[in-house]
Amino acid sequence: MRSRYRIERRALLTGGAALTLAAVPGARIGRTQALDRFSFQTDWRAQAEHGGFYQAVASGLYRRAGLDVEIRMGGPQQNPAQLLVAGRVDAAMGSGFMGLNFVRENIPFLVVAAMFQKDPQILMTHEGNGITSFEAMRGRPILVGASGRVTYWPFLRARFGFQDEQIRPYTFNIQPWLADRNAIQQGFLSSEPFSAIQAGARPRVFLIADAGYDNYNCVVSVGRQLMETRGEVLQRFINASIEGWAQYMRGQDVEAANRLIMRDNPEMNQERIDYAIRVMNEMGIVASGDAQAMGIGAMTDARWERFYTTMRDAGAFPPGMDVRRAYDLRFVNRRVGLT
Repeated sequence: MRSRYRIERRALLTGGAALTLAAVPGARIGRTQALDRFSFQTDWRAQAEHGGFYQAVASGLYRRAGLDVEIRMGGPQQNPAQLLVAGRVDAAMGSGFMGLNFVRENIPFLVVAAMFQKDPQILMTHEGNGITSFEAMRGRPILVGASGRVTYWPFLRARFGFQDEQIRPYTFNIQPWLADRNAIQQGFLSSEPFSAIQAGARPRVFLIADAGYDNYNCVVSVGRQLMETRGEVLQRFINASIEGWAQYMRGQDVEAANRLIMRDNPEMNQERIDYAIRVMNEMGIVASGDAQAMGIGAMTDARWERFYTTMRDAGAFPPGMDVRRAYDLRFVNRRVGLT
């Protein structure tokens, strides 16, 4: 099928999709100039939280950087870290936990950029039910998924005195929360609150990052071998991705990127995408903290050390880990994308 924005899909494990740069508006390249191929695995189905990468495809940023980038869409049956370690992709999306887990397992992979300065994980309550702080949630049942129990839950337990007895299973269905005005559940800043609003509820959102949870998110992880042997290609991928995120968060000619997102994931629509971009900007998910001075994707030794120490003290990681093996700063902090 031919179109102005042609997407070539292919099965990946249990139904993931691949987005390859084919016909891109505004991109010009000579017939004889070869493009360096690079594959990137996302952590979920296409959404605004992946928008900067799709923007780099749609606007031709990757092609102008001499790259043929394949974005492979994630899903519930896929583990980006496993696909990366198995050599199925060149780079994978995740959070700072991915880098620390690589160190703990002594695996030669690491994080090279963090597109999100804040982790978008939230807890969500109903407006007007008297729950106005994390402290007020102590002792109350909270719907938490399996991944949350080993990531942000130890932080909440250590910081606010939460107890494991409060945990109730979260099945990624907000109906139990809608039915109980005293309910508390986990969520993603741009997802569950939107669904709650659409259902007529008035959610109150508590961003865990603003309570001191310093986990980087939307990180780019690679193998050390790729970093050392294809470092120049990786740098071009990081720079073009950062430019894509800068454009996407500014709303700079993003219509084509959004069409690609909605084509990859039919569950997405423009209203949901617009909401996600708005709340990510309002809460400083991408352009806050170190990114304001050093550019999107910024990371620092101090923050990595602080996060590791916090999670070590919370019991999530063992003492004595060499946190500097979890990341490399050479590809970021170059003020790329700053206006």
